[in-house]
Amino acid sequence: MSQNKTLSVIILSYYSGQRLKVAYERISQVFQENQIPFEFIVIDDGSADNSFEVAQELEKGNANVRAFQLSRNYTSHYAVFAGLSVAAGACCTFVPDDEQQPYFSLVEMYRLWEEGNKVIIPHRSNRKDSFLSKLGSSFFYKIFNSISDVKFPVGGADSFFIDREIIDIVNKHISPRRTTTITEILRLGFNPKYLPYSRVKGINRKSRWTLKKKINLAKDLLYSSSSWPIKFITNLGITCFIFSFVAVAILIYARFFGNDKFWNLKNFPGWTSTVVIVAFFSGLILLSLGIIAEYISRIFDEVKGRPGYLIKMKDKD
Repeated sequence: MSQNKTLSVIILSYYSGQRLKVAYERISQVFQENQIPFEFIVIDDGSADNSFEVAQELEKGNANVRAFQLSRNYTSHYAVFAGLSVAAGACCTFVPDDEQQPYFSLVEMYRLWEEGNKVIIPHRSNRKDSFLSKLGSSFFYKIFNSISDVKFPVGGADSFFIDREIIDIVNKHISPRRTTTITEILRLGFNPKYLPYSRVKGINRKSRWTLKKKINLAKDLLYSSSSWPIKFITNLGITCFIFSFVAVAILIYARFFGNDKFWNLKNFPGWTSTVVIVAFFSGLILLSLGIIAEYISRIFDEVKGRPGYLIKMKDKD
């Protein structure tokens, strides 16, 4: 393990002027009690209030605070990537500004990191969301886990605690466009350790995750983490192509050898040839789309720029 034991805590700030100082004081108290060195990285995600000014005041008054502001509101997933790009610690995690994740869970993750775990994934063990929200979340992650090479815990997860090695890999190899840090980190492997926690009681702030944002996130997760939609097109094309040949054979047989009273084809001149042509070329088009989809799938894998393999670093004494 490296001699550097500093934990980089990225706090995602968006209209957080009234909460930043409280968050810093509470995190500082928890870490001081547990003798954990840390830096406090504020990433302001284009707030239009005084959030960044408050962050700058914290930076001036505390040597372990660093404040950064994005040029506009990019949403939290891009803010996390930005935080990782400036993190200087031996390990890193992030917390939202709503204080719903208990800060002591950061200590628990830090201890797991000291034991040698390089990826720790905290996730809520219970959810007090509405019935429809819980049902939708459960349904989405079950479907997602079944078609993707990334596996989320039950109910999903949106945070992490990672080692310096993972930070460097993400900064060097992972494109932040149309994806999330948690997805890319889970994809890397490193035997992630899962840590359940309960939401802080008494905190009941309205979520900024609107339905539109959830839908956009779901699409990004699906298309960035799974080639299933492309494979579906391929399989659909092959199936329709085979079906069209079967249909053509049946129609030709019916036209020349079938029972006219049953098929009644003579009363509809040209019907057989029309259906045969439509079925044949429809199957041919879908098969061609499937072949094209296979090439797109390979282009998709290449343009992501992900490493073909990773060799884990040996721990230093």
